[in-house]
Amino acid sequence: MPPAKKRARSYDPARTRAAVLAQLGNVREAVRGLGPGQLALPTRLGAWTVRELVAHIGMAVTAVHRAVDLPAPLKADVTVVQWPFATSANSAAIDDFTRTLAAERTDLDAYLADVERTLRELLDTHPGTRLLRTSAGAMSLDDYLVTRTVELVVHTDDLNAAVPGLEAPCDRQALAAATRLLADALAVKAPGASTEVRVPPFAVVQCVEGPRHTRGTPPNVVETDPLTWIRLATGRLAWADALQSARVSAGGERADIGGLLPVMS
Repeated sequence: MPPAKKRARSYDPARTRAAVLAQLGNVREAVRGLGPGQLALPTRLGAWTVRELVAHIGMAVTAVHRAVDLPAPLKADVTVVQWPFATSANSAAIDDFTRTLAAERTDLDAYLADVERTLRELLDTHPGTRLLRTSAGAMSLDDYLVTRTVELVVHTDDLNAAVPGLEAPCDRQALAAATRLLADALAVKAPGASTEVRVPPFAVVQCVEGPRHTRGTPPNVVETDPLTWIRLATGRLAWADALQSARVSAGGERADIGGLLPVMS
């Protein structure tokens, strides 16, 4: 008998919407206190400064606005778990858009306030089932909002890495959704059931071809915390460095998943 097909993970739409708004609010609160010197600091994202990173965060949220402004596609043709694999295709256009936006929006707090206000209006107007034409393909508004939790959490972490002492918090539900989506993407990238990847308290997935365990502790286990997983999955942290610093534990001959990372870049 063939193995049962894994059911796609579902996300609570109300929680996802609340998470996106909460994390956007966390970013806005953190950015409000930054001075010109801090906004000019370099980031780990190539040549982007903190100012450009903040502009990009706003742009990542208003991607929802731009998609809503387009005619709705007839049907969905991608699932939310496929989104991480399509993020690098438009990197050059995103870079140009970000730099232009950062130069035009001199008052970043006012910019983020406008992004938040218009997002609330959009979410009050459009049902979650409304189909959007995104850079990854056609998906529902509810699904696309899950991808925005990844953008917000990842770039909040980028902000904290760039600005000493900033410590902008991650909303728990946003962190949970981002962790689960990137863990599920790993399972899609490397289907199988020989290795269990645990990211407590939010996600457990099985992946990698090989012997399947049926009971007890699996022979190949990887375990880490949510932010470390997100950094690994997005290329912010190398697998070897995570092992060396004990931020990841990996046991078993199929537990070395470094060759599968990052999941998105």
